[in-house]
Amino acid sequence: MAKAVKLADIAEIVGVSTVTVSKALSGQKGVSEEVRERIRQVADELGYKQPSMVKKSQPNRSYNLGILISERFLDKYESFYWQMYQAVATKATAKECFTMLEVISIEDEEEERLPKLVQERKVDGIIVIGNVTDGYLKILNHGSGVPVIYLDYYNGREASDSVISNSYYGTYELTNYLYQMGHRKIAYVGTLLATESITDRYFGYQKALLEHGLEYRKDWIIDDRHIETGKIDVVNMLKLPKDMPTAFVCNCDLTASMLIKKLEENGYRIPQDISVVGFDNYLYPGLSDVKITTYEVDIKEMARRAIHNIVKKISNDNYKPGVTVVEGRLVCKESVARV
Repeated sequence: MAKAVKLADIAEIVGVSTVTVSKALSGQKGVSEEVRERIRQVADELGYKQPSMVKKSQPNRSYNLGILISERFLDKYESFYWQMYQAVATKATAKECFTMLEVISIEDEEEERLPKLVQERKVDGIIVIGNVTDGYLKILNHGSGVPVIYLDYYNGREASDSVISNSYYGTYELTNYLYQMGHRKIAYVGTLLATESITDRYFGYQKALLEHGLEYRKDWIIDDRHIETGKIDVVNMLKLPKDMPTAFVCNCDLTASMLIKKLEENGYRIPQDISVVGFDNYLYPGLSDVKITTYEVDIKEMARRAIHNIVKKISNDNYKPGVTVVEGRLVCKESVARV
């Protein structure tokens, strides 16, 4: 059986990068006509065919889907995305599609190297779970040569074809719930601009404060992670204010669990003294003895929508790009007490 021709094989002969080859073969801008023609000539000579074109010529419209996750989201405690990947893989199988996971190293992300799944032309489309740098978004969108969908991340620049949870309304609902429970001094925990979802959740919190005429205080907007790396840092971030609120709205359950531990170390009881809410309804087992009231993300529906969209995008079946927002639900547990 003849060996499949890779983008890297063409790039080596022509003397250009794999990104340039991908752009040339997919009709993207940024390649001179002379170079584009040379790449097409070499591709024809080697017998190269775009994976999606091969699939479209077959009667059973099943596809190979690449799933990309940055390694910074896959440490021991941040396994939320492992659960999301499993849901995506399950929904893909139901659509007779196959998934291949590639974890993007921090080095590859910084140096903007195309994923190996793309370089070796193994996939017809890509689903990116979580966010990556803007530079990496650009090479995926303009250099991969295959359709891309973003799951649990979006921005107005590059990742605008996305499936996300309703971060804005979720924290709005959580903050309203705290208000209904009698709380009037409510803080927000999450480093603004670290991710789009953290910022959206902050605006939902702010909307609730504004509607109820509650006080906005800068010292009650508390960082939980480094904006450059996205890593949660309990020691250097997550500083408790001198004038304590009666409740904290946290951007995720992991942050909520770490805040609860810090509060308890400082002599506070949860929820008798201070109430805490999170987001996701997912937490690594054993991280918190207190069951955290939260806004549940509908992972299965997000995965279903992502697979539906990427299949339509690959087949060009009247596909319209945009942001798909999936609703979740408030889940009341043990971490909130009435004032």
